[in-house]
Amino acid sequence: MVDPVQNHARNHVLIAPDKFKGSLTAAEVCAHLAAGLGVPSVALPVADGGDGTVDAVVACGFARVEVSVTGPTGEPVTASYAWDDSGRTAVIELAEASGLRRLPGELQPLTATSFGTGELIAHALDAGARRIVLGLGGSACTDGGAGLVQALGARLLDSSGADLPRGGAALRELDRVDLSGFTGLAGVEVVVASDVDNPLLGPHGAAAVYAPQKGATPDDVALLESALARLAAVATHTHGLVGAVEHDGTPRPMGVAGAPGAGAAGGVGFAALAFLGAEVRPGIEYLLDLLGFGEHVTGARLVITGEGSLDAQSLRGKAPVGVAQAAAKAGVPVIAVCGRRDLGDEELQAAGIEAAYALTDLEPDTGRCIAEAGPLLEKLGAVVARERLS
Repeated sequence: MVDPVQNHARNHVLIAPDKFKGSLTAAEVCAHLAAGLGVPSVALPVADGGDGTVDAVVACGFARVEVSVTGPTGEPVTASYAWDDSGRTAVIELAEASGLRRLPGELQPLTATSFGTGELIAHALDAGARRIVLGLGGSACTDGGAGLVQALGARLLDSSGADLPRGGAALRELDRVDLSGFTGLAGVEVVVASDVDNPLLGPHGAAAVYAPQKGATPDDVALLESALARLAAVATHTHGLVGAVEHDGTPRPMGVAGAPGAGAAGGVGFAALAFLGAEVRPGIEYLLDLLGFGEHVTGARLVITGEGSLDAQSLRGKAPVGVAQAAAKAGVPVIAVCGRRDLGDEELQAAGIEAAYALTDLEPDTGRCIAEAGPLLEKLGAVVARERLS
């Protein structure tokens, strides 16, 4: 397999998959697939901003930085972010510090916090970061990013001047936000990498759509919706957010709360927009640029992408479709590998993917597919080589 940071010969195969969740990291998918293909290839593990983003970026040459931070329910956890010293760029994955996988036990929809993600940002700023790439996905919290800004020095106060406890439910009592001790981000570019375009509030907002996935009952959803609305109202009133504009300078009529992506990760997108001055970019599109996809696809004879399950969600800005769109610009054909496939040929081809190869084509037992994903992927690579590269 060709090293992705070296100059590569023309007519290589570019392997650019996301992880196979629950079985293989994106880098492991690359390694097993390359072994099965048996032809010159370039490995470029990718991610869309959710779980596995840091692993993918580290596999492409960034350094891993480990930090002890606050987990979603207050327990200490060791989280990591990816660091590029030459560009002073930190890639921070919310799921590392504040994700569902960090919960020690039961889901905590009302009290889980994004505080640890703010601590990761603070650590990167102390290290001299000039660009923060914040991947949003897999969060345990629905706190509107309140914990994140608290970790950066903001005080969220009730009517008596007391600091609010962490978690989304507490925001019902928010009276004002004190930013006098807030960590400055002047001169720091902040990019939210997310495939979610939900606003903060309403039927398509953070509470209504995503809180049930984090254990919220219907009553909890109503409470969290009210709490997030309070956060938006206070922030809008005290910090002039109604006048927010799009990046082309046109007014944003619904303010920050109504912006696409404000509802990402339980509303952490809102905090990034409102308090960090972030720009929201489609996760896979931005990360492909960051990882130099355009350079690596030049001269390729084939691109192989994929993820654990190719399904309807894959069509909503997930990694395989993003890779296919980027490869199309270079005129390189794309196929996909996956654990299981729920999309028909026409759906795949409409998304720019010529064909898909699933582990379940070789082994119908999904349990064995997960347990033996590596060896099966090598066999699948041999099938691809025979059918597509001979």
